[in-house]
Order: sequence, then C-alpha cells, then structure tokens
Amino acid sequence: MADKELLAELNQRIEIIRDNLRQLVEQAAGYSGAEDEERNADRIAEQQAELDALLAKRDALTNQK
Repeated sequence: MADKELLAELNQRIEIIRDNLRQLVEQAAGYSGAEDEERNADRIAEQQAELDALLAKRDALTNQK
C-alpha cells in the first residue's frame, strides 16, 4: 500500500514540476535582457534536475516489483 501511495505522490510531484517547466519556458520567451535570461535558465535547470530525480525514484519504485 505504501508503494502505491508513494507512486501517486511521485506522479503528482512530476506533473507539478512539468507544469512549472512549461510556465518557465513560456516566461523565458517573453523576457528580454541577459539577467532575466540567466535567472530563468537557472530556474529551468533546477526544475529539470528535480524532475530527473523524481523520474529516477519513480522508475526505481516501479522496477522493483
């Protein structure tokens, strides 16, 4: 049961991060200026790293069965 709950939580967090990434990319398209672009690139990289970690956790959880 805990695995199902953890998997559901991971899936929810993955969707949130994907939505965050989508919004950041949309914002980046509207920004101009090197400082804004650098800050947005950093935020995108952070979110991508978090997404990668969550996907790895989910894969590990689903592959252990």
